[in-house]
Amino acid sequence: MSTLKDKIAATVAVLQQAAKEYPSVVFANSLGAEDMVLTDLIAKHAPGIKLFSLDTGRLPKETYDLIQEVSEQYTIPLKVYFPDSKLTEEYVAKNGINGFYDSVESRKACCFARKVEPLRRALKGQDAWITGLRRDQAVTRGTLEVSSFDNDNGLQKINPLLDWSHNDVWAYIREYDVPYNKLHDQFYPSLGCAPCTRSVSAGEDIRAGRWWWENPETKECGLHASPTSLQASRERIIGIAAQAGVAQKETA
Repeated sequence: MSTLKDKIAATVAVLQQAAKEYPSVVFANSLGAEDMVLTDLIAKHAPGIKLFSLDTGRLPKETYDLIQEVSEQYTIPLKVYFPDSKLTEEYVAKNGINGFYDSVESRKACCFARKVEPLRRALKGQDAWITGLRRDQAVTRGTLEVSSFDNDNGLQKINPLLDWSHNDVWAYIREYDVPYNKLHDQFYPSLGCAPCTRSVSAGEDIRAGRWWWENPETKECGLHASPTSLQASRERIIGIAAQAGVAQKETA
């Protein structure tokens, strides 16, 4: 059985290999516990990897506090991408400011406007992107690989923490005094937008607080969806724009 030291060494090797193999590598930092582990490891062992985060416009205060803390503690800049204002306004005009509660379709369209479209801009021109995904986070992530080609975005996708456990992540944070989102201390194991995230009770799944009104099988925002489901999200948001009488401008 691998120890935490073994897992750290393996993760560092993946990060350094990625930095060596691909001319331009970016880390999509969601500012959750896993991503703070990767932030620390990248800063220490692979500083050539660039960091970015997505500000959806609906993040909790604690997440903004952590963005500031990261910028103060680490020398690697954290670039922040924002939603396209026109696309977001079109969504709100059609669905209402909190329309994502009404249906899975409306929620995923909101995620597309606030997350997926900015992500695609962040990944444009890159050769590889790194995420903090772990296999045991959700039923939707059980078949992930450490490294695979992301056909939809046209670059390599690397998941260095795939085999880390929840306990591994927190053991690293405590041992190396890594900053983390203080919502974790209030029983928020998985973080997202404020209106779509709640705390969980003892014994609940760690993703139970994300989109808690939906079934587990639908609990992805589109950032890590298959090409088929991502295409469906595109069609939903394009339909929203068409119905509003505004042409959808899509970033390739």
